[in-house]
Amino acid sequence: MAQVADELGLLLWEEIPVYWTIQWENPATLQNARQQLNDLIVRDHNRVSVIIWSVANETPPGEARTNFLRQLVTDARALDGSRLVSAAMEVRTAPDNPHRKIVDDPLGEYTDILSFNEYVGWYDGTPESIPLVEWSLKYAKPVVITEFGADALQGFHADNLTRFSEEYQADVYRKTVPMLRQIPQLRGMSPWILCDFRSPRRLLPNVQDGWNRKGLIGENGVKKEAFSVLAGFYAELRDQGYVKK
Repeated sequence: MAQVADELGLLLWEEIPVYWTIQWENPATLQNARQQLNDLIVRDHNRVSVIIWSVANETPPGEARTNFLRQLVTDARALDGSRLVSAAMEVRTAPDNPHRKIVDDPLGEYTDILSFNEYVGWYDGTPESIPLVEWSLKYAKPVVITEFGADALQGFHADNLTRFSEEYQADVYRKTVPMLRQIPQLRGMSPWILCDFRSPRRLLPNVQDGWNRKGLIGENGVKKEAFSVLAGFYAELRDQGYVKK
């Protein structure tokens, strides 16, 4: 896949499978992660498509966890000092304001960029809440949004408050992009995800049926409405001179 990305000119965020909650205090677990990171970087460090090494995804902050990931960040820099190092961190909500989103993960002190997954309007509220979001970021570093979006079953149409409809997903994208652009440090975003993909955890009958439906393109190759929303945003960036024509 990395070779194909080289050929197509795609940019890669390469990540080892350190995610959610694992045995942070187990030396064997750390050694496993360090070996996987070493194997990944040794294999792909000459790939022009690779721009970021990532050490984790959505891991709950804690001292043992931060020490674990800090070791991986150190390893990545020792193996390849030419690329950025980061992780997909979590966002917390201010206790006194449900619309204030805080990114203060201690790991952010050690990474090169501040990256996090953001699902306001899908796992967190409805699309109406998206424009109300206020961001509080602890670190003055470039921000790359590593995931955002919503599920939609290609071909299912309803109003924009009906979950899993193309209209709902499109509305989430329509509202999320300008909300994220309010972050002064924003330097990139990666919608989750281009195409529907198989997932044994997604079992909702007649909707998911073993597929993650967050794709902008359905399992049948047909583009959903949200595809054109995102395409319009990229066209706007191009016209503003951010992307070469």
